[in-house]
Amino acid sequence: QVQLVESGGGLVQAGDSLRLSCEASGRTFGVNAMGWIRQAPGKEREFVAAVTRSGGDTYYADSVKGRFTISRDNAKNTVYLQMNSLKPEDTAVYYCAGGRTVQVTSYGYDYWGQGTQVTVSS
Repeated sequence: QVQLVESGGGLVQAGDSLRLSCEASGRTFGVNAMGWIRQAPGKEREFVAAVTRSGGDTYYADSVKGRFTISRDNAKNTVYLQMNSLKPEDTAVYYCAGGRTVQVTSYGYDYWGQGTQVTVSS
């Protein structure tokens, strides 16, 4: 099994930055791709960003492109989501997810974290 634990969420103002972290543990050798998915109140889960094992390929939702950056440190089994120029519409629970292949959707991942709340006030 693989365990994913997110951290770094919080309450910020519009225009601020936050960095989310997700540490993986357990049988991580099969987890080639990592992603971030978010869910706002009353809405369906939404794909945010994904990265391949090497970190060489990254994918973003149009809504965050140019503001968010996904990266990973394989030595630490950790994936990051740097979020800049945050907007109130970025308010959501952010989930870390992992799987064998990159998914640019909100489903298809094999492993999920518990989520971390990000709230952006206007």
